[in-house]
Amino acid sequence: MDCTARSLLLPILSLLLRCVPPAVSIIYPPNEVNLLDSKASQGELGWISYPAHGWEEISGVDEHYTPIRTFQVCNVMEYSQNNWLRTNWIPRQSAQKIYVELKFTLRDCNSIPLVLGTCKETFNLLYQEADDDQGSHFREHQFSKIDTIAADESFTQMDLGDRILKLNTEVREVGPLTKKGFYLAFQDVGACVALVSVRVFFKKCPNTVRNLAVFPDTVPMDSQSLVEVKGSCVNHSKEEEPPRMYCSTEGEWLVPIGKCLCNPGYEERSSTCQMCRAGFYKSTLGNMECSKCPPHSFSHHEGALHCGCEKNYFRAEGDPASMACTRPPSAPRNVISSINETSVILDWSWPEDSGGRRDMTFTVLCKRCRGGGSSGGPLRCEPCRSNVRFFPRAAGLHNTTVTVGDLLAHTNYTFEIEAQNGVSAMAPKMRQHAAVTITTNQAAPSPVSMIRKDKTYRNSVSLSWHEPERPNGIILDYEIKYYEKEEQETSYTILRARGCNVTLSGLKPGTAYLLQIRARTAAGYGASSATFQFETSPDSAFSISGENSQVVLIAVSSAVAIILLTVLLYVLIGRFCCRSKSKHPDEKRLQFGNGHLRLPGIRTYVDPHTYEDPGQAVHEFAKELDASCISIDKVVGAGEFGEVCSGRLRTPGKKEIAVAIKTLKGGYVERQRRDFLREASIMGQFDHPNIIRLEGVVTKSRPVMIVVEFMENGSLDSFLRQHDGHFTVIQLVGMLRGIASGMKYLSDMGYVHRDLAARNILVNSNLVCKVSDFGLSRVLEDDPEAAYTTTGGKIPIRWTAPEAIAYRKFSSASDTWSYGIVMWEVMSYGERPYWEMSNQDVILSIEEGYRLPAPLGCPVALHQLMLHCWQKERSHRPKFVDIVTFLDKLIRNPSSLLPLVEDIQSLPESPCPSEEMDYPMFISVGEWLDSIKMSQYKNNFMAAGYNTLDAVATMSIEDVRRVGVELIGHQRRIISSAQTLHLQLLHEHDKGFHV
Repeated sequence: MDCTARSLLLPILSLLLRCVPPAVSIIYPPNEVNLLDSKASQGELGWISYPAHGWEEISGVDEHYTPIRTFQVCNVMEYSQNNWLRTNWIPRQSAQKIYVELKFTLRDCNSIPLVLGTCKETFNLLYQEADDDQGSHFREHQFSKIDTIAADESFTQMDLGDRILKLNTEVREVGPLTKKGFYLAFQDVGACVALVSVRVFFKKCPNTVRNLAVFPDTVPMDSQSLVEVKGSCVNHSKEEEPPRMYCSTEGEWLVPIGKCLCNPGYEERSSTCQMCRAGFYKSTLGNMECSKCPPHSFSHHEGALHCGCEKNYFRAEGDPASMACTRPPSAPRNVISSINETSVILDWSWPEDSGGRRDMTFTVLCKRCRGGGSSGGPLRCEPCRSNVRFFPRAAGLHNTTVTVGDLLAHTNYTFEIEAQNGVSAMAPKMRQHAAVTITTNQAAPSPVSMIRKDKTYRNSVSLSWHEPERPNGIILDYEIKYYEKEEQETSYTILRARGCNVTLSGLKPGTAYLLQIRARTAAGYGASSATFQFETSPDSAFSISGENSQVVLIAVSSAVAIILLTVLLYVLIGRFCCRSKSKHPDEKRLQFGNGHLRLPGIRTYVDPHTYEDPGQAVHEFAKELDASCISIDKVVGAGEFGEVCSGRLRTPGKKEIAVAIKTLKGGYVERQRRDFLREASIMGQFDHPNIIRLEGVVTKSRPVMIVVEFMENGSLDSFLRQHDGHFTVIQLVGMLRGIASGMKYLSDMGYVHRDLAARNILVNSNLVCKVSDFGLSRVLEDDPEAAYTTTGGKIPIRWTAPEAIAYRKFSSASDTWSYGIVMWEVMSYGERPYWEMSNQDVILSIEEGYRLPAPLGCPVALHQLMLHCWQKERSHRPKFVDIVTFLDKLIRNPSSLLPLVEDIQSLPESPCPSEEMDYPMFISVGEWLDSIKMSQYKNNFMAAGYNTLDAVATMSIEDVRRVGVELIGHQRRIISSAQTLHLQLLHEHDKGFHV
């Protein structure tokens, strides 16, 4: 460079070097990897300059006295400049695309006086690929141009005087590169430029940990915009879904997919999976925290999968690891016996210590004892005979009473009562029992013997018999049971007589009958006698013949005239007065199937379990159909015992109708057949427009079938979900009124359904709802407080009253609770009660006072009725007759259905003043979303500005949609809970105002 050019550029060097920030203070982004940085070199760079008088390397220091190397050229006073500066060979490592960052200054040509050559304000950037270092070998034609570099800011002589430096920064991309390295070259064609620094780098996605998956350093490919990278789970974790992320060309990680979960015994801490501390455990795969050991359990080492039980405490096989260790219960208390002849009622109190469990049952062991007493001999006990009966059963009792029958008279018995729970079998030495010893009284009489036929007539017969050989007391009366021989006991008649003779009337002429007699004392009925057969006289026995035919005819004629006159007088007198009819008290004729009394005008449900032969109940209450009258069209579903089909029923003399047919699958055992037909025995007793109608059964051919009326729209819950939002409130109330009317009918018959839910309500083409599915039903006694205790099995928790869940006691009031849940299902168009809450969470929430909020669009009056049905005290719940009356009033006054829960501005009057509903308060919107299982929308709410409970409480359905909640079920749950929150906040404000 000549002196003139140097004088144009050198005056700025001291200013230039001062304005460059110190090299040690520069921090580059973590996703950039430097291949070359001229400022990092404190010695000569050794770049090739061609020709030699072109680019010149200058050394200096910055304001922090850090050495720095620059290159400059300024041959503007000469023509045809072509000055080259080439870097050393730069290995590209794993990069396919590189970036070149240039920092330089350039002088404005107009500020240079007396320019002789052609002044430029640009220079060229070029590159050459090479697999190895070629030393000083240099050929211009081997380089490819990257770009022409121009300055955004150029300086003048005035800028130098004012000590103003205008530093330019330009970045260019180069690639894709295919060889192992490359050279950069800078071509000057007549500019006055100072190259302050050159940095060559490439971008990568740096090593990171996301969702417990490690993603390595990744260099983006130039051939595509995103590179998919598979992550590897950190130690002590497993994939839930293969972890993946995408590396962008800018070196940024995007779109994390999948995640890893910590192994059992490990929890997530600081993006790693670390062992649970001593005293804590984690039994499942997941990223939840380790849990503290439940009561009466421990873990002395780290990484425990579950906690061991303390001494004398146990955990049953089916108990979850989160459950406390428990122990067997103590012995039952206060055993009381009540002897009734040869039966005894045992009653006792619950043990003082339940062992910490709720699955307690009782077992009663019967022993017959001899010896002891006045004889002074040892008391010897042996198990009772197999024919001793326990009601309801001897083992697996859930209540604290049992009746034992068919004991021997004047005999000593000892009964041992043991309380058991889920861990009793694991600790046999800890099991305890309570015992009671009783002596029975007199026994029932022995069978009647020596039955004889005294007189036989065309329509009657006179019988007599001997008293039982062992009456065992005073004979109160005799029961005479008789039926036609051809009927085979499907329909029979029972008479009662005080003496040892009876006359049976109203019989068919020339017909064979079978008869049995049994005696009754204060100890009850004895065994029936052997079957006795007799026949009535045929019609010919009444023919008239012989010499006295004239006399007989006159006598018969006279008798007929007297009878006709008597009947005429009786009719005339009956017009003016009423006469009561009564039969002799010793001979009351009762027509019924199995001995159950049928009073005129009163219908009472009869439990099929009370029949000795369950098949008898089917034939009494259900009509036997001819299988040829039934045609099956198609299979529409599957039931517990077989397929459910639709078809047609053609009954002679009647119009063909559509029916639903339940079939019993082949290969059944007798017990399955009995259980299958039991529902028909129940349905056949009902006759109501809102109860599913039984058409009949097929039992005499295969397959065994139950035929009921066909309901075109299927179950209520599915029907509502398919027609979400299609009905008016009045139509929905009409459906609810029909269900309540059917339940009132069942309640009046003393019958408890136990499984009332929308899935067990069927809908026909006219939207008439009918109660069905009587598989879990049981009968109640006349006592209005009576409740049936189940024999075990599954209970539909979400529909069942608290007392039925806790004590397995069902009543008409528990059906009322279930009806309230059905109301909620109808008003929410078939939504699942309590949503995704677990059954245990439902039980705990109800115990704490939580009740389902009103569905969207629910009138206040209907939600108040729901809350009435969900009263904790069952005696406070409305009866079905009251529910029907209330719904009738709403239907007659539609304006009472206009106020909706979401529209009210103040807290409604509590439906139960004595029981105020308390809902849990939340501190933040996040906690509120967690409580309703909607935590996935936390970010949506925060981003939309809903960061306070007051803001959430006033949200509308449109607000929820704008937040980004697209699923209709989630929208309803959030808006329903927000309305409940709104009422609660108003209630809290109201209490504060009065204070």
